[in-house]
Amino acid sequence: MKVISSDIVISAVRPAQYPETELPEFALAGRSNVGKSSFINKMLNRKGLARISSKPGKTQTLNFYLINEILHFVDVPGYGYAKVSKSERAAWGKMIETYITSREQLRAVVLIVDLRHPPTQDDIMMYDFLKHYEIPCIVIATKADKIPRGKWQKYLKVTKDTLDLDENDQIVLFSSETGEGKDKAWSILQSYM
Repeated sequence: MKVISSDIVISAVRPAQYPETELPEFALAGRSNVGKSSFINKMLNRKGLARISSKPGKTQTLNFYLINEILHFVDVPGYGYAKVSKSERAAWGKMIETYITSREQLRAVVLIVDLRHPPTQDDIMMYDFLKHYEIPCIVIATKADKIPRGKWQKYLKVTKDTLDLDENDQIVLFSSETGEGKDKAWSILQSYM
């Protein structure tokens, strides 16, 4: 997909603040510091639209990005980051759960994992949560440029096996540095619209 326009339209913490549109939405989930902002910026051809922070846990709201006036990316707070209080983490969890389980416009969740490492316990919990609620999931394995091309399949297998990936869910090798996987990711997203 050729992205002509993209902008953040609202940062929401509760359903009353969600955009009142029927546009399809894709939630972007992943642990803090996994590269969600880099993924968004690469997919949208924008350098600094999604703020990239050296401090994990920066995203504390549901950030709605309007793309080409036809769909939304919804960046949800990263999970698994220890430097926020338990009550704050619980509030984020409730906010994410409410959005994912009740938003009719949600077409799929993009679960972003780091290809270099096996998915974490938090990644597995998120994936199992999505399966429990029968929400389509697209796994994006980022940082592919940090691994030699010849080892990609080996690392992909570890990711699939660790998540116990459902055969109906797709996995995409991705690099926000090189653009690897960008076209494939867009074509999968478009298949849900």
